[in-house]
This record gives sequence, C-alpha cells and structure tokens, in this order.
Amino acid sequence: MSNLSTVTEVLNHLKAEGYTTDFNLQDNCLTCHGNALQLRPDDFFVDKHYRFEGASDPGDEAIVYAISSPRHQLKGVLVNGYGLSSDERNHEIVSALNEKTR
Repeated sequence: MSNLSTVTEVLNHLKAEGYTTDFNLQDNCLTCHGNALQLRPDDFFVDKHYRFEGASDPGDEAIVYAISSPRHQLKGVLVNGYGLSSDERNHEIVSALNEKTR
C-alpha cells in the first residue's frame, strides 16, 4: 500500500476493497445516490484516510476518506481539499470526518 502516491491510485485501490460509493459533503451530512441518502455523523465511520500535499502548489492538497456505514451496508469515498482548499461547510461533519474512526 505504500506505493500509492496519487489520488487516482488510492481511489482505484479503495474501489478494489469495496469502497464503491461516492460521497458528497453537504451542510450537516454526507450524501450519496443523488442525495437520496444522507449520512449523519452517527451513521458512518472513517476507516482510513490518505493525505496528499502539493509539492509546489498548495491547491493540490487533498484528503481521501474511506468511509463505511454498517447501518446502511455501504462503503465509499469522499475526496476533499484541506488547508486553503478545504470545504468546511459544517464544523460538526468535518469534525466527525477528522475524529471518527473505528
């Protein structure tokens, strides 16, 4: 796994591990399936996360979260920027992403 050096490589690796749902960050939840399903902080775990730091451009900084929800029986990913490019729509959901692991 240490050979994963790009976001694309991580996403492909996670997909092979069953993380097939694409999550989106909303105001107070994660959404998927065209916003039909909304996950609140109590509905999911962050199984893993991968940080990427832009060598020359701070705009290239990103974090990939591998997220699972036993309650909804699904696994997926959320890609978000961090630092200047982070999407901090709601402190509660961002805090859950950063702190909630199994």
